[in-house]
Amino acid sequence: MTTASTTPTRNRRNRRAEILEAAARLFAARGFHGVSIEDIGGAVGVSGPALYRHFSGKDALLAEMLLDISSRLRESAVAVATTSADPRQTLDALLDAQITFATEQPALITVHDRELGNVPEPQRRQIRRLQRLYVEEWVTALAELHPACPAARLRAATHAVFGLLNSTPHSAGELPGRDMRPLLHAMARAAIDAAVNAR
Repeated sequence: MTTASTTPTRNRRNRRAEILEAAARLFAARGFHGVSIEDIGGAVGVSGPALYRHFSGKDALLAEMLLDISSRLRESAVAVATTSADPRQTLDALLDAQITFATEQPALITVHDRELGNVPEPQRRQIRRLQRLYVEEWVTALAELHPACPAARLRAATHAVFGLLNSTPHSAGELPGRDMRPLLHAMARAAIDAAVNAR
């Protein structure tokens, strides 16, 4: 049952998500410094100053945007690791989750690559920590599949696969998602196999 007290909270949460999504698109297209609070407000149909009811400023908005996606990716990896039946299934599920992010959120990939340096230092450290933990979930899964492979090689392979999958701001567009997803999955699996078997 929805109560009067929960509805405003839900609406506020939805509004914040709408603002974050619009800001990601604008930051990806024009850069962090090329976008004003007024631009973001205009994209969601409110005045620029009204955004200060949700975020203390543009840098706080950017920090929450990148913290949120880093946290969600790490949480999804933990969920996969604790529910998958075997290591191969775990890897496939990790790939599927990363591919979903890469194909559905290319603006966030662009913003992270270009604008992480504009995030205030305390939040930037949090983002980096979440990303390291996310990588280690992959390394743990790969180590179960390839126990003889050194962890350093598995870590390097993981970062390389992220580079491949997160190329979607450049590689996606000509192919529909239903074709792009299996292509990325097959290429990522081939890259991992090549990395662990290379001599």
